[in-house]
Amino acid sequence: MPHPQDVPWLDDAAGRLIRPYTVSDGRTRPTAALDMLSMVRATGAEPHGHLGPEHTQALGLCERPTSVAEIAAYLRLPVIVTKVLLSDLVDCGAVATHAPRFDDQPTDVSLLEAVLDGLRRQL
Repeated sequence: MPHPQDVPWLDDAAGRLIRPYTVSDGRTRPTAALDMLSMVRATGAEPHGHLGPEHTQALGLCERPTSVAEIAAYLRLPVIVTKVLLSDLVDCGAVATHAPRFDDQPTDVSLLEAVLDGLRRQL
């Protein structure tokens, strides 16, 4: 992952050099259904059309499955702006998304009951 100081629109002394919503051309509605836990991964397909440097950086963060929240943190952008960038990448076939995978093992009922009992004793 790139070091935050390697991001071209950040400067240690000046801070952010570009307003966040400039990156998304003022758009606040992604075209793809993404939430903060959606996993995004590069497809290896060459993106069609013009991509800005922020798109390229986001694509670089998607070499392995990475959550939208992680990508937003690395880019130091609001999540909604990151969703717009990622949905642009989805639309041009450069990335694919899927819902996060949770452990398929059933929850241990005895553990949940012990937690509930402990909470009841505290009240």
